[in-house]
Amino acid sequence: MNIQKLKSLYFTPLSDLIDQARTIYKKHFPTSKIQASRLLSIKTGGCSEDCAYCSQSAHYPTAVKPEKLLNLKTVVKKAKKAKEEGASRFCMGAAWREIHSGPAFDRVLEMVQAVSDLNLEVCCTLGMLTFEQACQLKEAGLTAYNHNIDTSREYYSRIITTRKYEDRLKTLKNVRKAGLTVCTGGILGLGESHEDRISFIYELSHLKPHPESVTINTLVPAKGTPLENQKSVSATDVVRVIAVCRILMKQSFIRLSAGRRTMSEGEQFLCFFSGANSIFLGDKLLTADNPSLQFDQKMLKNLGFSLLQPSEIQKNPSGLHQ
Repeated sequence: MNIQKLKSLYFTPLSDLIDQARTIYKKHFPTSKIQASRLLSIKTGGCSEDCAYCSQSAHYPTAVKPEKLLNLKTVVKKAKKAKEEGASRFCMGAAWREIHSGPAFDRVLEMVQAVSDLNLEVCCTLGMLTFEQACQLKEAGLTAYNHNIDTSREYYSRIITTRKYEDRLKTLKNVRKAGLTVCTGGILGLGESHEDRISFIYELSHLKPHPESVTINTLVPAKGTPLENQKSVSATDVVRVIAVCRILMKQSFIRLSAGRRTMSEGEQFLCFFSGANSIFLGDKLLTADNPSLQFDQKMLKNLGFSLLQPSEIQKNPSGLHQ
């Protein structure tokens, strides 16, 4: 779909847009199941990037203090607990601009193998990645690599100056070439325009093949960052973006990620109804607050959703879509 057709689709009346997205969603994901993931920060703070939204950047005076890489025992314990609580995917994030081959990377490879041995999908986000590193992660048992493009190509330099947009796309190419599944998306509410969101979706939908996972975050303002006073994005804007992503990327898991804590049960229902089919469980993401496990368990029950089980993922690693 070219950019003009995408623009027309994006501005379709919301009720009609949701109808289109719902029809496609039910065709490719016929069961009312949500995949639950757990996100753990294995190395927090002190990042050399200047991402304007990030509390882990060393450029800004935030409350997040640098922490060393977690040990293997702690990570495995967290992964086992996540599985017990219903997660079928375990994601590990480290605040690095890029990971250098050496002792720290070797420890991450050990973590990946140990979590994979628990029959969980394993995802990592470690910054920029070479093809050789992606191959090593794949061999260790990694399922997916997350590397968000964050926003539109045009707006990117207003949010990040320490890394180019093409650097992000290069990492995604390395991930795909190594045979890993791609997890990528961005953040709504950075001050971008609707046109930026259209361009952002256009970029995602023109990755070939489509990303297996598309992450939709909303900004969680962090004190001390340049965006600490940024206004919240509306829930209807989030629904609109999810619906368009579902229409264009029919078989992708759309992961409703950061920012859910400020959304009501009804607003989250609209996100799921329009095509989102994954959330993160646990009261903390990397550093941002997330709804409690008890809230999410109650919400999913009220909305009639059940969790995708690890055994179902093992049968069809790309998901339940047809």
